[in-house]
Amino acid sequence: MLACVRSSGLKLTPQRLAIVRELAADPTHPTAQELFERLRPALPTMSFATVYNTLDALASAGLCVALSLSPGASRFDPNMDAHHHAVCDRCGLVRDVPCEPSELLAERSDEIVPGPLTAAPGFEVRAVERIYRGLCAACAKGRQDESAHAAARHAGRSEENNRLRPAGARRARRPEHG
Repeated sequence: MLACVRSSGLKLTPQRLAIVRELAADPTHPTAQELFERLRPALPTMSFATVYNTLDALASAGLCVALSLSPGASRFDPNMDAHHHAVCDRCGLVRDVPCEPSELLAERSDEIVPGPLTAAPGFEVRAVERIYRGLCAACAKGRQDESAHAAARHAGRSEENNRLRPAGARRARRPEHG
């Protein structure tokens, strides 16, 4: 990415260099705030405006893309190859998803316009994006752990209720109201 920054004519200050390196090494599509917080200990005089303006300059030069994948701050993606995104509904994690070879061929020809766009006559398509939404592995595991924990608590309560009843006693039924 550094070679592309140089060839685009952007001046490479020490702060820009740090921002570009951090962005290029991060597959999570960080926000400007996340980059600022990570770089601040090493560059205490750097402002948030420097980070944001650098990311904006990189996006304007076509070296990264600002993404609005969910509510909140834009995330920055240095991967300029064709790809999709997977977004976790719980924690917001973003990961790149490679395109299928057939999608790459369609993108190179003029077949990227899906049929339903006939409902928007005259609309010029700039890009087609696919976003997969769901739970990342960590959040899905956490949900399974929570479910298992809740089931164990419920089973434990049922077991405890059975122990508290005298042998042969039935659980009292609630009267039905009509």
